[in-house]
Amino acid sequence: MHDPAIILVDADACPVKEEVYRVAERHKAHVRVVSNSPFRVPVSERVKRVVVSDGFDAADDWIAENAGPRAVVITADILLAERCLKAGATVLRHDGRPFDAASIGSAIATRAIMEDLRAGMDGVGASNLGGPPPFGKADRSNFLQALDRVLVKLARP
Repeated sequence: MHDPAIILVDADACPVKEEVYRVAERHKAHVRVVSNSPFRVPVSERVKRVVVSDGFDAADDWIAENAGPRAVVITADILLAERCLKAGATVLRHDGRPFDAASIGSAIATRAIMEDLRAGMDGVGASNLGGPPPFGKADRSNFLQALDRVLVKLARP
């Protein structure tokens, strides 16, 4: 028997915290909800809130330092995802799509291009670039399935 999986949640903008708690309970996984300010978490010996300083990237730094092969990181932050992948963690977006070695490079490149476009627009018309589509029911369902699959895989000897 190996150590239980640990789910590290980049909590500040995470729309699937309740789903994480539910799936983690079923799989007996540990959860760390990491943020700059306190969040309410379920009363459970396996779920812990980690409040870090409000320093730049403090939550990301904590998550990256605690990521490893038995960790599942839940984040939309591309640069944090890259750091966690390098540490051997599995990384899922809130919609269940994984960040992986094959996708992280293009995700970083796209992020840089969008940043350059926004900077070049000096705020004029930058809002027309749009953002991600609204988070919906299908995203929530896809996330639940993806997290379940990952935890089943981590439970195998």
